[in-house]
Amino acid sequence: MDQTHQVPHSGRDRPRNTRDTTAGKTTAASAGSPGQRLDDEDYPAYSMGRAAEILGVSPAFLRSLGAAKLIEPLRSEGGHRRFSRYQLRLAARARELVDAGTALEAACRIIVLEDQLAEALRINEELRRRD
Repeated sequence: MDQTHQVPHSGRDRPRNTRDTTAGKTTAASAGSPGQRLDDEDYPAYSMGRAAEILGVSPAFLRSLGAAKLIEPLRSEGGHRRFSRYQLRLAARARELVDAGTALEAACRIIVLEDQLAEALRINEELRRRD
């Protein structure tokens, strides 16, 4: 599996949303041109308030996902959390699981495993096409 998608942290692997935060992108303003950012699902375009509004959750819920190491939003130059579309999808999935009665830590682990499975299936399909 691609190592950028499997970053061990606190005894568990994190989903791919964290690959850019540990590989040099440290601010919301550090991505490419505006046109590229529109298509980049990892570009941190959403503020904490906007992300919470889109998902129908509280900022505290998003912070709890950060504390659980499911998503680690980038910080703007002013220190504000910025979320990507990919991170919002993970947060939405976490909310679904928590709303269904799954404990937050268990929900985060399920999401990590789902992400790893999807990546493995993508790689397998790519390898099949090469043959």
